[in-house]
Amino acid sequence: MQHVDVKVHDCVATIMMDRPRKRNALNPMLIEELMLAFSDVHQEKRVRGVILTGGGQHFCSGMDLSTFSEIAALPAADAMIQWLEHWRRLTELYEIMLRFPKPIVAAIDGAAIGSGLGLAMASDFIIASQSAVLAADAVRRGLVGGATAALVNFRLGGAIAARMLLAGENFNAEQLHRVGGCYSVVSSDQIWVVARELVRKCAAGSPEAIAATKRVLNEGIGEQLLTQLSAGAAGSATVCSTESATEGVRAFLEKREPVWP
Repeated sequence: MQHVDVKVHDCVATIMMDRPRKRNALNPMLIEELMLAFSDVHQEKRVRGVILTGGGQHFCSGMDLSTFSEIAALPAADAMIQWLEHWRRLTELYEIMLRFPKPIVAAIDGAAIGSGLGLAMASDFIIASQSAVLAADAVRRGLVGGATAALVNFRLGGAIAARMLLAGENFNAEQLHRVGGCYSVVSSDQIWVVARELVRKCAAGSPEAIAATKRVLNEGIGEQLLTQLSAGAAGSATVCSTESATEGVRAFLEKREPVWP
């Protein structure tokens, strides 16, 4: 795989996004490779849990907006097909993680933004460094992070979701820990170590019981979440075709403030 590195240490698999020069921004190839990585790890019986992390200084900066710019240049009908497919595949990745039968720990250093925040919220636990920043600022790009909204609401509740998605408030690791969204706040050099110990703690339980408990949490109690993810993806794709989205993405790539129509 070109943008994902997978390593197995004892009972722990580490899936590392490896686009450091792009701050691990999600393009179609990275999304597909993450799906393949989780599928491969699923088959490994010795693996009892997964650490999801990012190479370089950041976890994941969200969608790769250069990909959005390329899609926006297509004829309208073709662009809408691409928008729908792009968001559909991202939602499938989230669903794979939510249905994954083994615990997933997101080890976050640096930025986890937008769809990258969604990856963290689709994980079962978050270990964050003292330099971690979590944000969902799609509206400032003229976009809608529909799937991310569903996941933040599921994990943290509607009030926190509104602060992040509407007001554009960033949360650091300590703030996330105070509202119950972060298992532990550690120094950058201890993230993987603490995440590994958390996976090992979970591994004391029966694999069958762990898998069944994840189904109860994410598919039973979170029954409406999967429907909300699909609806959110459709809403995100629709908004991508608006003038505001075009201006927001262009302004980001040109490193200027947007001028909304």
